[in-house]
Amino acid sequence: MVTKAAVFALATGCLLAVPALAQDPLMARAKEQFQPIPATPPALPGNAASPAKVELGKMLYFDPRLSASHVISCASCHNIGLGGADAEPTSIGHRWQHGGRNAPTVLNAVFNTAQFWDGRAKDLEEQAGGPMVNPVEMASPPTHVAEQLKDIPGYHAVFAKAFPGEADPVTLANTQKAIAVFEATLITPNAPFDRFLKGDANALSAEQKQGLALFMDKGCAACHNGINVGGGMYAPFGVVEKPGAEFLPPGDKGRFMVTKTPSDEYVFKVPTLRNIVLTAPYFHTGQAWDLRQAVAIMGASQLGIQLTADETDKITTFLGALTGEQPQVVYPILPPSGAGTPQPQP
Repeated sequence: MVTKAAVFALATGCLLAVPALAQDPLMARAKEQFQPIPATPPALPGNAASPAKVELGKMLYFDPRLSASHVISCASCHNIGLGGADAEPTSIGHRWQHGGRNAPTVLNAVFNTAQFWDGRAKDLEEQAGGPMVNPVEMASPPTHVAEQLKDIPGYHAVFAKAFPGEADPVTLANTQKAIAVFEATLITPNAPFDRFLKGDANALSAEQKQGLALFMDKGCAACHNGINVGGGMYAPFGVVEKPGAEFLPPGDKGRFMVTKTPSDEYVFKVPTLRNIVLTAPYFHTGQAWDLRQAVAIMGASQLGIQLTADETDKITTFLGALTGEQPQVVYPILPPSGAGTPQPQP
């Protein structure tokens, strides 16, 4: 069917100014397996957003006083300026301890089926509480988080505004709720791939389209699909061929450590590929710094195929089309500590 826009363009000689909106076979196939990132954050069940709650969550996300040392914040390992990750193989935590796995990106994490590589947190709210009390990460005892915040005078009014009507709004549970609501705003819409899915055939280059076709034809999209191009399921790492021990250390059995189910050994949550070019190093071990290398390893380990250099290049080029508009976050001014605020622990 010829659209009115096409007729107008032909009649006025402005064809080049009109986006290509005709749905080609590649676009139709892609729409069956992927969805674009929405322009607005999704609602969190049981945790309604408000401007006051989002602002509180942003403050808490950047406040290092949630850690025992007053040095580490959520943003330390999930740096919004670094694609929501930290550009480290494994993050540095309390007393220079290293975490056991690479920090996943916080960007678009709201669209994941669960949080952490092993899915041990069902949602952002549950995930927000984990690092604060983990002795390797922020190392704050659960009771200390609320005590710390209550002894920072400026937080009282901010919590009361975010959680109106509560007699004691400054709690660990509300801290997690506020951080989760803020993190849900950290989405990256309008990537070239999103525009392609919405009907703009010119949004992807010829090589990116070839890479997308290979991504689907070779089987990558069997796990990396949906709105987050991943993040929606669990899968064993090494379906066909186990990668080297540097990428799959035998001591980390993945989801098995949560479920204790033998079939979950070396099973991990499939990571999102959104903004993947911004979040090296790759895999739960953070041992692959080259995205082309990561693509080749996945081809061999998960699909049992040896991708050619040309195929690897084209798939990698397509992955570059998954970089969306990055969140623009104004760093918050945090309330100062008072005379009675607990001091940092060495």
